[in-house]
Amino acid sequence: MAQPLVKKDDDRDDEADYSPFLGIEKGAVLQEARVFNDPQLDPRRCSQVITKLLYLLNQGETFTKVEATEVFFAVTKLFQSKDIGLRRMVYVMIKELSPSADEVIIVTSSLMKDMTSKTDMYRANAIRVLCRITDGTLLTQIERYLKQAIVDKNPVVASAALVSGIHLLQTNPEIVKRWSNEVQEAVQSRAALVQFHALALLHQIRQNDRLAVNKLVSSLTKGSVRSPLAQCLLIRYTSQVIRESANTQAGDRPFYDFLEGCLRHKAEMVIFEAARAITELNGVTSRELTPAITVLQLFLSSSKPVLRFAAVRTLNKVAMTHPMAITNFMSDIADEFKIVVVEAIRSLCLKFPLKHRSLMNFLSNILREEGGFEYKKAIVDSIVILIRDIPEAKETGLLHLCEFIEDCEFTYLSTQILHFLGIEGPKTSDPNKYIRFIYNRVHLENATVRAAAVSTLAKFGAMVDTLKPRIFVLLRRCLFDNDDEVRDRATLYLNTLGGDGTVVQTGDDVKEFLFGSLDIPLVNLENSLKNYESSEESFDINSVPREVKTQPLAEKKAPGKKPTGLGAPPAGLPSTVDAYEKLLSSIPEFANFGKLFKSSAPAELTEAETEYAVNVVKHIFDGHVVFQYNCTNTIPEQFLENVTVIVDTSEAEEFAEVASKPLRSLPYDSPGQTFVAFEKPEGIPAVGKFSNMLRFIVKEVDPSTGEAEDDGVEDEYQLEELEVVAADYMLKVGVSNFRNAWESMGADCERVDEYGLGPRESLAEAVNAVIDLLGMQPCEGTEVVPNNSRSHTCLLSGVYIGNVKVLVRLQFGLDGPKDVAMKLAVRSEDEAVSDAIHESVASG
Repeated sequence: MAQPLVKKDDDRDDEADYSPFLGIEKGAVLQEARVFNDPQLDPRRCSQVITKLLYLLNQGETFTKVEATEVFFAVTKLFQSKDIGLRRMVYVMIKELSPSADEVIIVTSSLMKDMTSKTDMYRANAIRVLCRITDGTLLTQIERYLKQAIVDKNPVVASAALVSGIHLLQTNPEIVKRWSNEVQEAVQSRAALVQFHALALLHQIRQNDRLAVNKLVSSLTKGSVRSPLAQCLLIRYTSQVIRESANTQAGDRPFYDFLEGCLRHKAEMVIFEAARAITELNGVTSRELTPAITVLQLFLSSSKPVLRFAAVRTLNKVAMTHPMAITNFMSDIADEFKIVVVEAIRSLCLKFPLKHRSLMNFLSNILREEGGFEYKKAIVDSIVILIRDIPEAKETGLLHLCEFIEDCEFTYLSTQILHFLGIEGPKTSDPNKYIRFIYNRVHLENATVRAAAVSTLAKFGAMVDTLKPRIFVLLRRCLFDNDDEVRDRATLYLNTLGGDGTVVQTGDDVKEFLFGSLDIPLVNLENSLKNYESSEESFDINSVPREVKTQPLAEKKAPGKKPTGLGAPPAGLPSTVDAYEKLLSSIPEFANFGKLFKSSAPAELTEAETEYAVNVVKHIFDGHVVFQYNCTNTIPEQFLENVTVIVDTSEAEEFAEVASKPLRSLPYDSPGQTFVAFEKPEGIPAVGKFSNMLRFIVKEVDPSTGEAEDDGVEDEYQLEELEVVAADYMLKVGVSNFRNAWESMGADCERVDEYGLGPRESLAEAVNAVIDLLGMQPCEGTEVVPNNSRSHTCLLSGVYIGNVKVLVRLQFGLDGPKDVAMKLAVRSEDEAVSDAIHESVASG
């Protein structure tokens, strides 16, 4: 599936302009490497060339056998230099080249000489390189030097030997295991890094012997480890021993006292490692968790961002497994961290629906605590999602929301809860118990909430016939409210429901009026109403554009030039669907194509600051596609005539060119349009790739008079390719209530399948990629993926070519560390359209 478009970062582009490695080529660098053979070595120049070689190697550049051999032998000549900085570069270069067995012997003597040098830096680096390129035969010859280096007084040399031992353990384990006594001695070193590396190597040597590991942990937990890094390792090894221990009962857990003691360590990394280890213990009790949660709570108020991040991440995991253990400190942390906990509780409840009662009570309790709008909204949203996805939680959840609304200080939340209550409340076993909560809002809230409460009462009256007489009485009382909106709504609903309060079944048209989705963006409706001119003809809601207008990304502009990117079509060009339709219908060649279904945003076909600026708009009809090429001549000394675009459809076999309209003239800085039309199979979402060549006659312009010469020269200018994709056949049309729209659509034309999306940077990146592929409108804010989520549901709506309504429910989940799996459910008014959506995803 195609990756989503990513806007370029201006700062990143600026940094790339100053990169010292920009534009370097392997051949040129290999030529520069001849400097290694100079009789008088220039250490600075040699270091620069080695740096470039290392850059090429790390960028994935491959050297042939001959090239690698020549570079290797040239680098070995640099051992004669006494420059310490150059010598370090030589060590790194040899290690990266990984010479073959017959080449290693060339540098072995030099490296062994450096390994016994009086210069500690030479000794440490020579050990690292030798152990990287050596084989078992040579290793036995230098083993004595390596064992001495492990206990060397210089920590740099000792660490080099220990790290080399860690690597050699994979290829020569029998030799490295003979160093146990020296490694054991290095564990007692006062140098922090030496102790860290020694402990890591000692554990790897003994890792296959459970009893030996147990003894190692038992001896070291008595307090002989001083290095914070080594202490963190020891905590991990201790956790491993605890997990493997047969007796994990509370109170008898081995080494728990050591972990708890580490919570009082002076190093923050040790404290965090111990807290995390405790939270991950199997069968951990509340008593064992308490001290760990306490220190994590303290980290939340730290001035160091890394500590706050680590604490939130760990508490998130705790909330997923032990939600009740975090209740006590919710009131003491910032709202931003509370939201993380709430999202974790929601995910846990969706994963284990049978636990919904206790988790819903937890959400209800924290809903009554102090908190800002975003925090309270996160809780309300979580309760709403649980009600929708877990039927057994509906009654309890709705009552919790009703109780919260009595003390809610946020108008937005109150109106949203009332709206949701009007949809779900009438479907419960006893709708009557919610009426009191709703009607109280009419007396005790501001006008906005009172109006929402009136609408909610009307929905109960429409859906529950036995409640209709009571609802009529309450609505009549609302006729005396001091707010116009409240009175108008009460009057409207009384007339809609019948007015007399008799118990009759409410018609489908009334239910559609109260519960049906508008299917029209409110912004478009508002603009159409503002532009409506009063006349004898009534306002036609079908005249309102249904496509959602999105704000295009701003493009980087060259100084002093008019913007011609996606966000700014050239002056004088149409930019709305109505304007496009008028323009195309005025051209005789396109007049019989029928009603315009969709016009895309302009897509650039030229780079910025080129001679000619061209972007294209794709106009989609039922049986045709028209490309509108918007052209601008940016050269003052040129005048263009008979401008056309030659389109190659070899990669778009379902399209046949039927008409074109050239541009007669194109003066400097005066935009114009040329068109090319194609016929395609009617009603079929044909896709393809088109190559474009701008062809024209160019005439020179006299700068003094501004007159163009009579004679001109034919010329061509290559443009970028453009594609017609599946998303071009979909209009972004939202629905006000996705759940109702989904249920009313029915399952007759539903198609469901599962897909693997492969490795992704994040769940959010996968969601955006599918949204871009389908070209549909996200509903109810589901395009936003909460941080650290491992699953997500996204709701999309749109209108497919042929005016077919389409609804999509996407369920994403992480299948491993990075792989994303997706379940796609499509409902539409035509089963062929549902199949087409699945086909576009499968082939995308």
